[in-house]
Parts: sequence; C-alpha cells; structure tokens
Amino acid sequence: MRPNARRTTLADIAQAAGVSVATVSKVVNGRGDVAPHTRVRVQELLHQHDYLAPVFRHTEGVESPTIEVQFQGGLKSYVAEALEGIVDAAAGSGASVVVSKASSAPHWARDLVSAGRRAVIAVTSVYTTAHLNELARSGLPLVVLDPLHLPDARVTSVGATNFAGGLAATRHLLSLGHRRIAYLGGPAMAVCNQARMHGYRAAMEAEGARVPDAYIRPGEFTYETGLLGAAALLDLDEPPTAVFAGNDEIALGAVETARTRGLRVPEDLSVVGFDDTSLAQMASPPLTTVRQPLREMGATALRTALRLADGEKVESHHIELATELVVRASTAAPREEAATETANGR
Repeated sequence: MRPNARRTTLADIAQAAGVSVATVSKVVNGRGDVAPHTRVRVQELLHQHDYLAPVFRHTEGVESPTIEVQFQGGLKSYVAEALEGIVDAAAGSGASVVVSKASSAPHWARDLVSAGRRAVIAVTSVYTTAHLNELARSGLPLVVLDPLHLPDARVTSVGATNFAGGLAATRHLLSLGHRRIAYLGGPAMAVCNQARMHGYRAAMEAEGARVPDAYIRPGEFTYETGLLGAAALLDLDEPPTAVFAGNDEIALGAVETARTRGLRVPEDLSVVGFDDTSLAQMASPPLTTVRQPLREMGATALRTALRLADGEKVESHHIELATELVVRASTAAPREEAATETANGR
C-alpha cells in the first residue's frame, strides 16, 4: 500500500471475493463454518491487499488480548514447564494463550495478526532474519524465551544466569573432591550452552583442574546425546569421575550409560544436570541439578509480551533470572582409588 493510501477494509475484501462481510470476518477470525474454496480465495485476497486486522489496546470493555506461543520440536518437560508459567500468568492477567508449532509458511505473521494475536512468545525457537522481518512488517512484538542464539537487537528475550549455573555445578563437584570432570553439552553455538560451558571452564581453571579436549563434548539437548556422550567419555584411557550435563535429559542419558556399564551413580560416577525439570526429581537416583526457574521465566515472558503489545517500552532487551544449585543423590565424593590416581597425576 502507498503511504497515504486508504486502509483496506473487510468490505473491500468481501466485494473483491464476491462474498459477504460476515464471511470475510469468519475467515479473519479463524471460524470453521466457511467453505474451503471460499476460505482460500478470501485468504489470497487478504494477502494481496496486505490486510491487517485492527489491533486494539487492552482496555476495559475490549476483548482480552491473545498471545501466540510457538515452540519447535517435541513438547518436552522443559517446554511444558515454561508453558505452565506462561498460562498461569496469562490467567492472572486476563489474557488468552494459543500454543502452536513454529511456522515458516508465507505470511505466517500476517495470518497471526488477522487472527487477532497481539504478540508472539517463542520458546527456544530459532528465528531467522526473514522471520524477524515478517514480524516487523506485521507489527507483532516478539519475546524469545531462553534463546538458542544471540537475538537480534529488535528482539526482547528472557533467560537465566547460565554462566553462574555452570560455575555452581562445577564448584559443587570440585568441593566433593572430583578433579576429572567432563562437560556434556548441547549445540556448540547455542548461547545458553556456551555460557554453561564457560562457567564450567572458569571453575575448573580457578581450581587448577585440567580440562582435556576430550572432556568437552557438544551435542543436542537430548537423552541420546547423554547416552552416546557418556559412552565416549567412559571409553577414554582416563575417564572422568564426574559429568556436568547441559540439561536434565543429557544427564539422564549419562546415568543410563553408566548403569549399562555396571557403574553406580554416584559411587562410580557423579552426574549433575541443568533445568530441574520434573525428570530430575523422578530419576533414580534423584538428580543433582541447576534449577532454571522455568515457570517464572514463562510468566516474565508473558508479562513482557503484554507490555510490548500495549506499546510500552521495556527497561532491558534481555532479562535474566537467577539459577540455583539443587543437591540430590546423584553426586558424591569420588571413590578413594580414583581420588588417589588424580592426586598422583594419573
């Protein structure tokens, strides 16, 4: 549309499609009682005319704002707990939440605006420049929860103190007497993974503990990474006596590999996770882990998205909530012979 052009209305779309304004309204609002071929025709015209549904401020008497929450991959324990925080905060704020898988379909952001969304929360999703440009054109604010990559300056994000968490996890293992400590992490270039790994390195270096290259193994934030990574570590000539894992799923994979090798956790191998999802408490043994306040992070993301949707400015483009070490039964002092070998430099 030209800068001074009249805004396209539902009546314009209805006339072009040869249908009633009510039918166009049903398509815009996602109603199901429209014939498929009519829906497709109307959607094509909405896109051609760059139609955007009017977005109203959240004031008394106006329908409650709706926030789109998108995530990638499976609905894992981490995502579920973050969603719980988002939904609880939405209920307390009078907002509605729609949960969906992240989409790369053409005009996806414009479709969200047409459906009445006020903002988008992305849970760990990777948004490209194309995604951000699409959101900017649509006028939809974006809040990324626990970003995998350094977000664009246009993006507001909510995370946790990952470096401090990595530092605390490793210091805990060092305080027990471990010196051969390995790190099993997620994607090498993920910001949260790098911060946790650097916290691990900082603690090791401060203690003068050696970090062989083979002791740092990136992967994915999955159970399979823990299984395979722990197997590779235990096959080393000088295997670690403790493992700090980049999340709880990796940690549980490491515990299972130890079990299949006839090793006991924590007597033969101590394991620390990260996140403190429900999996950590249900594990056998219960998992020592770094608590990432997932529900609080979700609630903060929701409140921030509502502020942005109302045109407010936020104080910071990145908000970090504190992590906390939770000690359970998966960590203990290394066996005497292992400690002796470490003391002798073996």
